[in-house]
Amino acid sequence: MRSRGVLAVLAAAVLFGTTGTAQELGPGGLDPLAVGAARVVLAGAVLFAVAQVSGAYRGTRFSWPVVVAGAVGVVAFQIGFFTGVRLSGVAVGTVVALGSGPVWAGIVEWLSTRRTPSARWLAATALAVAGVAVLTGGGTGVSWLGVAASLLAGLGYGVYTVAGSRLIAHGQRSHGAMGLMFGVGALVLVPMLIWRWPGGLDSTGGISIALYLALVPTVVAYLLFGAGLKVLPAATVATLTLAEPVVATALGVLVLGEEITAATVAGGLLVLGGLSLLALPARPEVALDRR
Repeated sequence: MRSRGVLAVLAAAVLFGTTGTAQELGPGGLDPLAVGAARVVLAGAVLFAVAQVSGAYRGTRFSWPVVVAGAVGVVAFQIGFFTGVRLSGVAVGTVVALGSGPVWAGIVEWLSTRRTPSARWLAATALAVAGVAVLTGGGTGVSWLGVAASLLAGLGYGVYTVAGSRLIAHGQRSHGAMGLMFGVGALVLVPMLIWRWPGGLDSTGGISIALYLALVPTVVAYLLFGAGLKVLPAATVATLTLAEPVVATALGVLVLGEEITAATVAGGLLVLGGLSLLALPARPEVALDRR
């Protein structure tokens, strides 16, 4: 069961990693905030509808404070990530947001459950975060406001990861938890979509990109993400999704023709090393302690 959870999260990370390439292949002039808002609004509607039709909410109870916290995390990630990338550049914005996500998730999980992350998680996260830092380079002309926005994105990611894990732990189906958080998050982002409209979304190319981002690296990816949360701790799930920048870099080389460097190879190996450490089967005594 644990190995299936690991595979589900890694599959989600692969889909997450297609986001940047899809945007690059889209038409010029797209407003990142408009695209981000449209992505969540569309995906939230679909995820909630899927959960509703499947009966995920029938006969189940859930904590609205946890749902709202998760939705706030979804919104914070979208606003923080796109703002951070715009102010600091793709490399710095991505490394701060994605690199800080597992750390924030571990902190939020510890604060909410008082469960201390394992030594394996600490070692795996350190390797993966170091790999993301090497992979994305660092860049010049860093905007501290942009870094702060990216840290906000990482915090948002950590919050909705832990919120989803708690909803599932208290009896909510995984797709139901995603539908609740993204559905409420969609309602919050509707005003932003109206404010930034059209932002390039009034063209065939813009609509196509928005639909792809909403349906593939959001709806499908977060259904897989939720499946992983059913059997893995939130902090572990957050670290596994650090496979995303490896996928994004590989697509940049293979699809966009970007140059492969020694840093690309070294960073990818560090991330894969950290993920491999997490993917190792748990020893019997560790599994016994968790009960």
